[in-house]
Amino acid sequence: MDFQPSRGTQDLLPPAGSVMRAVYDRAAALARAYGYRYVETPVFEATELFARTSGSSSDVVSKEMYTFTDRGDRSLTLRPEGTAPVMRAYLHQQQRLGSPFKAYYLTRMYRYSRPQAGRLREHRQFGVEVFGTDAPAADVEVLSVGDTFLRSLGLRRYRLEINSIGDDVCRPAYREALIAYLRDHRGELRDDHKDRLEDNPMRILDCKDDACRAVAAGAPMMLEWLCDACRAHFDAVLAGAREAGMEPIVSSTVVRGLDYYVRTAFEFVSDAMQEGGNAQQATLFGGGRYDGMAEALGGPHVPGIGFGMGLERVLIALQDEGVDPPIEPPLDVYVVALSDAARDVATGLVRELRAAGLSADMPFEERPMKAQLKMADRAGARFAAILGDDELAAGTVSMRRLADGEQTAVARDVVATHVDADRGAP
Repeated sequence: MDFQPSRGTQDLLPPAGSVMRAVYDRAAALARAYGYRYVETPVFEATELFARTSGSSSDVVSKEMYTFTDRGDRSLTLRPEGTAPVMRAYLHQQQRLGSPFKAYYLTRMYRYSRPQAGRLREHRQFGVEVFGTDAPAADVEVLSVGDTFLRSLGLRRYRLEINSIGDDVCRPAYREALIAYLRDHRGELRDDHKDRLEDNPMRILDCKDDACRAVAAGAPMMLEWLCDACRAHFDAVLAGAREAGMEPIVSSTVVRGLDYYVRTAFEFVSDAMQEGGNAQQATLFGGGRYDGMAEALGGPHVPGIGFGMGLERVLIALQDEGVDPPIEPPLDVYVVALSDAARDVATGLVRELRAAGLSADMPFEERPMKAQLKMADRAGARFAAILGDDELAAGTVSMRRLADGEQTAVARDVVATHVDADRGAP
C-alpha cells in the first residue's frame, strides 16, 4: 500500500500540525473578539445548493466539484465553498437566530483542480459572514477582521483592492456596455471566455490569463455607471476602511460574476507572493456583498457580506515575507522518572500539573534517563522534571529547562509555580 496522502491533500504532522492549529486558534479568538459566533455545516450538501449559488455553467460546478450519488439516488457534493452552506443553515433557523447574524467558520473545502502551491484539492479555510444588514459598516467590519488577522500573523506586504459592482438598478446598463465591448474583442479572449461572454461577462474582468487581462484593461468600468445609492454605499465603505487604518486601492477588475453579488467586492493581494514567483496565487483571500443569495436559494431577502480565506495560502505568504508562523504553545513539562518508586510519584505530579492548568506528560513505560530526555525533546517540552531516588529523599524535583540545559532543584509542591514563573523564558 502507498502511504502517501491522496493527490492534492496533505498530512499535517508536527510541527506543521501545530502551526495550523495555532492559526485556527488565532482566527477563532479574533472572530470572537468581533462578536462572531462559530458555525459548522455538513461536509456534503445537496448538489443543487452549489448549482444555484455558483452557477451551473461556472468552472466550480462544471469542472471542480466532487459530486456523487448516494444510495438513495440523491446527488450530493463535497463542500467547495463556505458561504452557501452557512446561508442555507441560517435560512433553516432564521427565526431563532435573528438578524443581524454574525458567524465564522474554520473548516475544509474540496475542489478538483490541478494541485499547486496554495491551491490544494482539500484546503482549510477561515471565513466570516454577516447576514441581515446592508449597512456599509458591516462591509467595513468584515474588511477589518481580515486585515487585522493578517497583521496579527505578522504580514505587512499586501494590499486591499476593492470595487463596487453596483446592483440590479445600475448594473444591467453596464452589463450591456461591457458585452458590446467584449464582442469587439472576442478574438483576443481565452477560448472558454469566448463562449461565455454573453452569459457571464464580468468574470472575464477577473481572469488571470494575460490575454484576458489585456482586454479587461480597456473595458468599461462599473464605477462610471453606479447609481446614487451604490455610489453613496461605496464612498461610505472606503471612508470607513480608511478610518479603520486600511488603505483601499480601487480596482475595476475586482468583480463577482453572479447576479446575487452586489456593491462591495474585494481582494487582499500579497506583494511578496507576486515577487516570489507565486503571482497566480497572490490573492490571499477575497469576499464581497451577496444581497441576493438567499433569494437565489428560494428564501426571503437576506443581505449578506463575508469572505473566505485559504489558510495554506496565508502560510505561503508568511514564508515569502520571511515571517515565522505562529505555533501551538509547547508542552510545559515532561516528567522523567528514574526508578519504580519515582514513577508512582511522577504519575501523581503529572496529575497535579494538569489540574493546575499546565500541560504535562510522561512515558507509559520504564525507559533509561537518556531515552526519556530524548522523548521530552521530541515532545517540544519546555521543562524536563526529573525524579530519582535523591529527589524523592529530599522532596524535590530537578527542573531542567530544555532550551539551555539550566537545571534547578525545586520543592515538589512548587513545581507548577516554578513553571508558571518561567513562561516568558525563551
